[in-house]
Amino acid sequence: MTNEIDEPRHPFLNGLSKHRGAPPTVVVIFGASGDLTARKLVPAIFNLGLDNLLPGEFHLIGYGRKPIADAVFREIMDEAIGEHSRRPLNKEVWDRVRQNMTYHSGGYDDAEAFASLAEKIDQIEAGLGRDVQRLFYVSTPPSVFEPIINNLGRSGMAKAHVGTKLASKVIIEKPFGRDLGSARALNAAINEVFEEPQVYRIDHYLGKETVQDLLVQRFGNSIFEPLWNREHVDCVQITVAESLGVGTRGGYYDTSGALRDMIQNHTMQLVALTAMEPPVSLDPEAIRDEKVKVLKAIQPLELKTDGGDVVRGRYTGGVVDGAPVESYMEAEGIPADSTTETYAALRLSINNWRWQGVPFYIRSGKRMARRASEIAIQFKRPPGILFSEGDKFDVAQNTMVIRIQPDEGVTLVMNSKIPGLETRTQPVKMHFRYATTFGSNTPEAYERLILDAMIGDSTLFIRGDETEASWKLITPILEHWQACGQNGLAEYAAGSWGPSASVRLLSEKGHQWRRSG
Repeated sequence: MTNEIDEPRHPFLNGLSKHRGAPPTVVVIFGASGDLTARKLVPAIFNLGLDNLLPGEFHLIGYGRKPIADAVFREIMDEAIGEHSRRPLNKEVWDRVRQNMTYHSGGYDDAEAFASLAEKIDQIEAGLGRDVQRLFYVSTPPSVFEPIINNLGRSGMAKAHVGTKLASKVIIEKPFGRDLGSARALNAAINEVFEEPQVYRIDHYLGKETVQDLLVQRFGNSIFEPLWNREHVDCVQITVAESLGVGTRGGYYDTSGALRDMIQNHTMQLVALTAMEPPVSLDPEAIRDEKVKVLKAIQPLELKTDGGDVVRGRYTGGVVDGAPVESYMEAEGIPADSTTETYAALRLSINNWRWQGVPFYIRSGKRMARRASEIAIQFKRPPGILFSEGDKFDVAQNTMVIRIQPDEGVTLVMNSKIPGLETRTQPVKMHFRYATTFGSNTPEAYERLILDAMIGDSTLFIRGDETEASWKLITPILEHWQACGQNGLAEYAAGSWGPSASVRLLSEKGHQWRRSG
């Protein structure tokens, strides 16, 4: 009979995973000395271990150009967990990961460094006496995506255990291309080395709880799905707003802009999940098929210097959170002749049976009034028969607001009678907050996404044809803006909700932006 006090204090320490689908795995992080590894990836791996969700046989190899001793790399990651993890360091659990954590230095175009990396993983397999899954996380500047992919192919690591559940996988961070041509070229380079089921194009927004909950809200509640169409919905507004400026990333941001940085990936993913048809199952491919269909149904945008379906802007000096802030052009690294937008708003028309005639308004910008990411489904007004006379009836449009960040949750805007002897109405809000119902310490997006990649669930990752469908819509806008130069680039004060020109996008259809947050 087992003595209870002899049992390990944490199941992961006994080599057991609560998640039975996670096979023995070696994770290789390319760009291991970078910011994302310290802030997100390694803290996510630690928290998976704390939740007993790592496979019992788990190894982590950091790969980077800079030579770093294994012991030093471990110390750097110790500090990263202490500073960035959502939960404090549990030394006993972390030591289990830490003892199997090493660093491998080499160039991303260095075939010999990749060959020695392959030998290191082969030695891990030999030591374990069994095959292991190789999971390659490409967390580097996009300029070295292709050299990494090519060397994974030349070294044979990309084809390890192909045809089995232990087939190698590759996770690729955004940006996935700069336009349609470069996205197609990158897809072609990847598909020469990896089969599509091995590829996991990551967008961390899809790992957020409320984004995942969107499918449950739509398809798990019979009161919503019957209304989710052109008969009942007046418009859809999607906002991804940041109160921060470009900070010290001005040089990088000026080569990107709001359209590439936020609209093409995060925001278009929210559009796809909001507008897609019900999938035939929860199978990853069934869901991704429907996302691609709706992206392909979006009509080409009308592009004009003044007017049309697109507005761009750039923030000037202003006040954010009570403090004065500088303009975009004053930020470090911004060239004097910059034409880069820090705000973009689009009016989308989806040409299918469900959404014909329902405008989708999307916007994203920096130095906005507050940080807020949300999806607002605005329903049509009731017929003005009973509650339309005089000013005593304040009847708002029913709205379902799915808040992604901060204060994740769902709000329903309804109309109610004000208590009293006469009939007066006013809008009221019904709130559901994740923190209130489930507690505030919810898993980070990268925890869910890394786990899903390990177990082979691609639901929350972007397929190759999906990213090309998004770029097909966005690329003509980029080309139009490049041709226009400064013409049509509006200004907005930092701390506002964007340029006044964006109001026109909605007013032309009888709508107005709702106050987010």
